[in-house]
Amino acid sequence: LDPSVRGAPRLRDGDPVRAGDVVAELSGPAAALLTGERTALNFLQHRAGIATLTSRFVAEVAGTRCRILDTRKTLPGYRALAKYAVRCGGGHNHRMGLYDRVMLKDNHWAAADGDIAALCARARRLQPDLPIEIEVDDMDQFERALGLAPDWILLDNFPARAACAAVARRNAAGSATLLEVSGNVTLDTVGDLARAGVDAASVGRLTHSAPALDLGLDFAAGDGPAPGAAP
Repeated sequence: LDPSVRGAPRLRDGDPVRAGDVVAELSGPAAALLTGERTALNFLQHRAGIATLTSRFVAEVAGTRCRILDTRKTLPGYRALAKYAVRCGGGHNHRMGLYDRVMLKDNHWAAADGDIAALCARARRLQPDLPIEIEVDDMDQFERALGLAPDWILLDNFPARAACAAVARRNAAGSATLLEVSGNVTLDTVGDLARAGVDAASVGRLTHSAPALDLGLDFAAGDGPAPGAAP
């Protein structure tokens, strides 16, 4: 709110940070800096935490074809910023909203009494330009979904062995459908899931549970008022 405050970044978005690094320098009246301190740090720490956690997931799938995706599990009003932080960490953005992909989930299966073929046909008729993704809970649903040739199939809570079986079945069928794993994907499990051959792993915790990076605002030595001067 004070136009006299000036800021200069010392690092670029996505650069690694070590303890003791200075990420930016600010100058201006102390009252203005201290007034905006907590709000600025809240934004920066949360976004840096998202990028840091994303980079750890990306490292776990290195050498595989698997991409790390985010989800729509973001704070209200914060989606664009959170998803930008995911990109800074080496991840990829999935859906921004309900408008950029048709996602047929378990509740859609239930609402349609299991007639996923009718739902898929309706989606193609109403939204011919959007990719279609079908969520499945087991191999029986997977077989049914695969036969509909959607753009994506989401393997919900599939362990690595089941994901491997789905990949093998997809490949044997010569299908171009891409496979995404989701549901409780952790740093301990994502590597095995990636090595099963899936194309992507979506991780809600990137944006809803990432620990904030520990950052602080410290005045540099010599920046305070001279001895005896009025504050």
